[in-house]
Amino acid sequence: MYNEYWKFTEKPFENSPDPKFLFHSAQHDEALMRLLYAIQSSKGAALLTGEYGCGKTLLMHTIVSELSSGQFSIAYLTNPRWNASELIQEILYQLEISSDPSSRIKMLHDLNDFLFNNIRNKKHTIIIVDEAQIISDVDTFEELRLLLNFQLNDRFLISLFLVGQPELNDIVKTIPQLNQRIAIRYHLNRFSEADTKTYINYRLKIAGRIEPIFTDGAFHEIYLYTNGTPRVINNICDLSLVVGFGKHVPIIDENVVRGIIESEGK
Repeated sequence: MYNEYWKFTEKPFENSPDPKFLFHSAQHDEALMRLLYAIQSSKGAALLTGEYGCGKTLLMHTIVSELSSGQFSIAYLTNPRWNASELIQEILYQLEISSDPSSRIKMLHDLNDFLFNNIRNKKHTIIIVDEAQIISDVDTFEELRLLLNFQLNDRFLISLFLVGQPELNDIVKTIPQLNQRIAIRYHLNRFSEADTKTYINYRLKIAGRIEPIFTDGAFHEIYLYTNGTPRVINNICDLSLVVGFGKHVPIIDENVVRGIIESEGK
């Protein structure tokens, strides 16, 4: 509704995980480098944690986008509220492997055949478990660990990524057999105030806007309100643009942002 007014080619602050909007902060680039290294070096398992709304899912979607060639088979599991058997069924479904869901042995044999087939065809298999902190069944984590037993003498047949909120790291530490298998770890923090400003301007530029929209005072108010959490930054910036459009203001200043914050009772 406001794209034409602000001269955007698309909305800049959607919370969908669109890889072209990945902001390459120092920490996001470091996380991306480590995770890609885990794949390229067949490290087995990697753990990515971060506060709610800090860009973990967007980062993983960026990796999937970069690896979308035929060289990789990728299973991306979301909302993993499964028991151990359902986990294997979901992995097979994501990898488009036909099997008998009533037989765990048959499912594992079919997965094993698929993995070795991929190796012979110079392909690599990646399994991503997003929001892994909501897994409540210890047996499910044990099943994930056992997936790492699919290996040759010199390499793992899969790269397993566990992605979730900070408590995921604590959960994994209570399972020594799994914890010891994690070769790569990274934790995403919230943005600093300087990164918050750069992040907002980056998304505006990707959306086609060259001229500034937010004043320094507005940036400061946004940072204080959001504490540097990207998802919350997106929400308040989007609403600021709506309000600014409605009031026909030429720029978003701290008064616009404060008015929104006050109207939300925070």
